[in-house]
Amino acid sequence: MEQYQPETPSAAQVAAMRRSLTDGRGSLTRRSVLRATGFGALAVGGLAGVSACGIPPAKREGGGPAPTDFSATEKRLAFSNWTEYMDVGEDEKGHPTLEAFTRRTGIAVKYTADINDNVEFFGKIKPQLAAGQDTGRDLICVTDWLAARIIRLGWAQKLDPANLPHAYAHLSAQFRRPDWDPGRAHSYPWTGISTVIAYNVKATGGRKVDSVGQMLDDPRLKGRVGFLTEMRDTVGMTLLDMGKDPGAFTDADYDAAIGRLRKGTATRQIRRFTGNDYTSDLDKGDLAACLAWAGDVIQLQADNPDIRFAIPAAGYITSSDNLLVPVGARHKTNAERLIDHYYELPVAARLAAYINYVCPVDGVRDELAKIDPALASNTLILPDEAMAARSHAFRSLTSAQETAYEEKFAGLIGA
Repeated sequence: MEQYQPETPSAAQVAAMRRSLTDGRGSLTRRSVLRATGFGALAVGGLAGVSACGIPPAKREGGGPAPTDFSATEKRLAFSNWTEYMDVGEDEKGHPTLEAFTRRTGIAVKYTADINDNVEFFGKIKPQLAAGQDTGRDLICVTDWLAARIIRLGWAQKLDPANLPHAYAHLSAQFRRPDWDPGRAHSYPWTGISTVIAYNVKATGGRKVDSVGQMLDDPRLKGRVGFLTEMRDTVGMTLLDMGKDPGAFTDADYDAAIGRLRKGTATRQIRRFTGNDYTSDLDKGDLAACLAWAGDVIQLQADNPDIRFAIPAAGYITSSDNLLVPVGARHKTNAERLIDHYYELPVAARLAAYINYVCPVDGVRDELAKIDPALASNTLILPDEAMAARSHAFRSLTSAQETAYEEKFAGLIGA
């Protein structure tokens, strides 16, 4: 287990955090677009009940006794999530899927959308986690790299499969085996975030753009190509194009990817590295093609029929936001039952219809089609088997590796 050491982020890490928070992944609203399809009035009743299961005494990964679970006597839980990452009712106040959970189980949920950035949120709860104390939250939602760190430090409780029958049965194959949480012992994904190639077919003269190699080498795209300021997305997609596995690359592979991108900047093939502000340039055609996040593509396509996307034959990068029960949480079983609730198909469909990110729940298509057939057929929300097979995750990094890699990436993009 990684030992916790108070540390000051390197200059490169601070710069990467700042980029993410101001115009990158951290600044993304977690709901791409609220589609006017009438699903706000959809009833979420009639869901099968889930029996309450007690959890046996267990040992924490750190060797200490498991924290006391008060779920049986305290029918409540506290859930911290990202802003705009939960379905909202027609009154723009309530959360229908949470309300359905409370009606069925009698468990009240204190829901707080108080996560705006992984680093900021981690700094807020780290003192309590390090001391093994209750953070006041029974369930949190953090991006995979932070989830990996919390688990390595022993600050996430191991989940009881007996309380997660729907989650265990319905978790999509592409999310089942992250290297940072084998077997999903401590986490379940809330949603996936895919990095794809987006292009403006009017700006490309009708040509399809479907590989990083084409973006870097096609002279007809010179000066009109964009890559992302998020290191894992840009380097990960480049590694894939070079035939390397983003989940198992070497330092030499990383340097080669940086070198390939550097050539693209030197020849001015690459117009610029962007956060999610690429959306306006792509919409106008100033960028003919760029790396993009799937949620943004769905929103752009709703207003501009010239916006297309492609999944490279070499594959694409997927990350995830994940549900964890932090050490010291008072209501572990209640939190597990809420996780399982969001893996029941009608509930998963309702959430996916609202936030428009990759749904990690297998078998949800028919339920989503009842809400909006267009969403159910959108592979950016429900990847088909062929698309899912091309999904790759960027491997976990140590703090030292992250510092070294971010320094090289910052030198590339001029940050």
